[in-house]
Amino acid sequence: MNMEATRRRLTEKQADTVDKLTRAAMEVLSREGFAGLTVRMVAAAAGVGTATAYTYFSSKEHLVAEMFWRRLAATEPPSNDEPDSTVRTLAVLRQIALLVADEPALAGAVTSALLGTDPDVAHLRLRIGSEIRRRLIDALGAEVDMDIVETLELLYAGALVRAGMGYASYTEIADRLEKSASSVLRR
Repeated sequence: MNMEATRRRLTEKQADTVDKLTRAAMEVLSREGFAGLTVRMVAAAAGVGTATAYTYFSSKEHLVAEMFWRRLAATEPPSNDEPDSTVRTLAVLRQIALLVADEPALAGAVTSALLGTDPDVAHLRLRIGSEIRRRLIDALGAEVDMDIVETLELLYAGALVRAGMGYASYTEIADRLEKSASSVLRR
């Protein structure tokens, strides 16, 4: 998949380099954790120069945010075949909440990374937020109440911060998010 990177459009060779870097970042992250992760370490693990890595990623936060964006963009939303918009919406929220649940090192890193101030992270935060909003609107159907969409976005963001802070596992947070969102949607 030749995805557009945050900082620039990519040729096929550049896209391969970015893919190598994101794969290597997962390996380094699993071994070192977010605190120990550096762009230099990721570049070495990917077999590319540090300057090359910085051409694509301005910081480790940018790299991790890109990893999350790519995972989200590559994940098809749940089927919209369900006639009940509440069921569809809860499925979207659960899927997104569990996107990194099976990789605790990435999950915690994503929370830290997305809270960063790097302009490239801010750009990705907007892309991620827009994609999540689009999925929620699609699931809610034709007569969307944007106040409900915003409430669901706030619930989701709060849930991820709580999971990232270690208050509960991502699976537990997904369950709590579903319960809270269900309360909002069934009013």
